[in-house]
This record gives sequence, structure tokens and C-alpha cells, in this order.
Amino acid sequence: MSRPWQGARVTVTGGSGFLGAAVVRQLRMLGAEVFVPRSREYDLVEASAAGRLRTLVLVGTACSYPKFTPVPFREEQLWNGYPEETNAPYGIAKKALLVMAQAYAQQYGLKSIYLIPINLYGPGDHFDLETSHVIPALIRKFTEAAERRDPEVVLWGTGRATREFLFVEDAAEGVLAAAARYEGAEPVNLPGGGEVSIRELAETLQQLTGFAGRIVWDDTKPDGQPRRRLDGTRAREAFGFSARTPLTEGLQRTLAWYREHAAAGALP
Repeated sequence: MSRPWQGARVTVTGGSGFLGAAVVRQLRMLGAEVFVPRSREYDLVEASAAGRLRTLVLVGTACSYPKFTPVPFREEQLWNGYPEETNAPYGIAKKALLVMAQAYAQQYGLKSIYLIPINLYGPGDHFDLETSHVIPALIRKFTEAAERRDPEVVLWGTGRATREFLFVEDAAEGVLAAAARYEGAEPVNLPGGGEVSIRELAETLQQLTGFAGRIVWDDTKPDGQPRRRLDGTRAREAFGFSARTPLTEGLQRTLAWYREHAAAGALP
């Protein structure tokens, strides 16, 4: 049985972050020697700090796709328009990484892999209501509302927008599979388990958290991109990636993690 990570030396920038920490956990379980540089100690634009790289894996974002991309989003559609306005600065910055990676591959022969995961969630996510994404925000809102016995929870938008979600441990598996097996230069989507409306997501989390009040949708607030779902053909054919964790199971695991760490006062 092939063990491509046994004894491999791997540097994970952002290795203490949400996705990075999951990648580090899996690499260590597979026998890799993992180095997580800290920005206060290493300047990775310096060759002496970055060292000699053989493979560079970069993680992009589905926010880079044009606002009205046909669903499911295919990689070749990435440059066919401007991203959804509220996410455009972030999405465009991530696309610049793709251009950089392709230029490095051409000029220096550096094997560069650019992955586009769909919306991530899972244990270890950030639950600050000012900065968190939709799943951790809903978990915290419903949990706290249930504890206070609030009569209602107000959510942004209409609830009609749809999203696809990828469990963080599945995403980490996709990163490792791509690094070990992908030989192409084109970007690769990492999709989740299917499309769900924000309304359906909220109702599921309402049930899981035990919130007995009602949901009020504030339609004066934006929905964001109308639909977001990735085509996974390239990832499946190139390195055998498919998400394994059903959404409800992933939500339950994320909620359990949140409750445990909230009770201990140990949320990130």
C-alpha cells in the first residue's frame, strides 16, 4: 500500500487556522513531518525562510466565481465575469494567487496546485457573530436564543439563496489527495454534498439546537450570490475526491464541538 506522506516534510502556512489545522492533523496521522511557520518568526517572501519547494498547494475561494455563473460552477467559468459585489475584493485577491501560481509553474517549473473549496464548516470554526460565516453564526444565534428562551431569531435576507457546504475534514482530505496525485495546471473545485437553501439550513439548525421560537427573515438585508454550487468532475477524475460527510452529520458534529468549547470558555 502506497504511503506518500510517510516521512514527507511538509510546510503548512496558516497551519493553526481552521482548514490548516485539519490539514496538519491529517498529515501527522499519515506520518508526515509537518512544519507550521509563524508569521512573527518567518518572512516567507525570503528564500532562506521559504526553503526549496517541490509542490505548492494554494487554496482559493468559490467567491471568485462570477455572480451569475451557471450552476454548477465549472472551473473554466472562473474568468467569465465579476464576482458578487459583497465578496468581490476577497474573490479577486484569491484569483491573483492562481495567476501567480501558473506564472511560477511556467517560469520556475514549480508544481503548483490551486484548489477552490466550497463554503467550509466544522469543528474549530470561528463563532464570533461579527466575523463568522453562516453555519457558525446560525449555531451560535440559535443556541443562545434557546438558552434565553427568546421568542424569535432575526436572520438576514430572504432565505431563498442556496449554498453548498464542505465539512472541514473532507476539505483537508481533498488538499492531501490533490497534493499527492494531481498533475494538472488548471484550478480544481472541491465541492460539498449538494445545494441547500439558507432557509432549509436555518430550519435544520433550529431543530438541532432546540430553539423553539420563530425565525424572522429581514429581507432589507442582502442575500448575497443567488446560488453557489461547484461541479466536482475534475477533482473526482483527477484525484478521486468526493465529500464524504452528509450535511446533517457535519452540523451535529460542529454543534457538539461548539457546545463543548462554549461551556469551557474555550472558543477560538
